[in-house]
Amino acid sequence: MQINGPAHVHGAQPIRAPHNTTGAQPAARSQSVQASDEVSISAEADFLSRINDLPEIRQDRVDDIRAQLANGSYDVDAKLDTAIDRLLDEIA
Repeated sequence: MQINGPAHVHGAQPIRAPHNTTGAQPAARSQSVQASDEVSISAEADFLSRINDLPEIRQDRVDDIRAQLANGSYDVDAKLDTAIDRLLDEIA
């Protein structure tokens, strides 16, 4: 379309294909490349996803240990070492 001032607007004109130049040919592809999606899960996300696999809290056991802690009969050091060892085994 040509615009030559406000009084000289021409109507729609036909669309012409782009000019082809000889000698310019697309490069041949030697290998075909297929796109693929990839998902990567971080170690933190994997750890958080395992929360649902944890067993339910045994409230009776928690209450028993709290009572032992309150009256001083719970051996904290030995049980703490065992608990830490078990936790590290599960994480590793």
